[in-house]
Amino acid sequence: MTESVSAEIPVSAGSRPRHVAIIMDGNNRWAKARRLKGVAGHKAGVKAVRSVVETCAREGVEVLTLFAFSSENWRRPADEVSALMRLFLFALEREVKKLHRNDICLRIIGDRSAFSANLQEHMERAEALTRDNTRMTLVIAANYGGHWDITQASRKVAEKVRSGELAPSDITDDLIQQHLSIGDLPVPDLMIRTAGEQRISNFMLWHLAYTELYFSPVYWPDFQEQEMGQALQAYAGRKRRFGQTDDQIASVSSEQ
Repeated sequence: MTESVSAEIPVSAGSRPRHVAIIMDGNNRWAKARRLKGVAGHKAGVKAVRSVVETCAREGVEVLTLFAFSSENWRRPADEVSALMRLFLFALEREVKKLHRNDICLRIIGDRSAFSANLQEHMERAEALTRDNTRMTLVIAANYGGHWDITQASRKVAEKVRSGELAPSDITDDLIQQHLSIGDLPVPDLMIRTAGEQRISNFMLWHLAYTELYFSPVYWPDFQEQEMGQALQAYAGRKRRFGQTDDQIASVSSEQ
């Protein structure tokens, strides 16, 4: 997808989300409950990723964004971070071919400069291999933060103003969005967080302005096809008003 997506708040939405974003939470607690090391939870979480990707692709979701590693996760114990980096590399090597066979495009967003040269090279290879796939776009947010995303977009716009390419009066919501990491993709219709926490933790701050939020008590490794289906079903039952009244929404629906 390379279309230009407007930042304007929509007036209606379908019963199936075009874009689902997920904060995959609870890997450590899942492992702790089983008296295992934290990395065991992260390994188990990879299986949940496969299940959710398969479910969303089958259900016609266009974009699935997974929050894999936040810019704040570097604060975790060094051995856990190292294990996560190894797991990330392993997953890229093993899973990308499956994504390619299933016509799924992989994109990775976030500040890559903190990752090893080897990991960055694997990211680039995985994206290049799947770039032309069209069934679904899988976005992995790694060393990502909503503040970082808005800041890097602002810097790009500021550089264009300084060079004379843009005037300050040219800066609009659409322009800012175009410079965000996935400004060419539809904003999330549904954001899911697992493991019972009810906050967005610096995830896609710009994009979630009118997103429906769904909080599951299930730890991420146990969030499989059934739980994903329940989330999609819950979304289908939501009434998205976008600042309008019920009568206005009913009028728009009758015209479609």
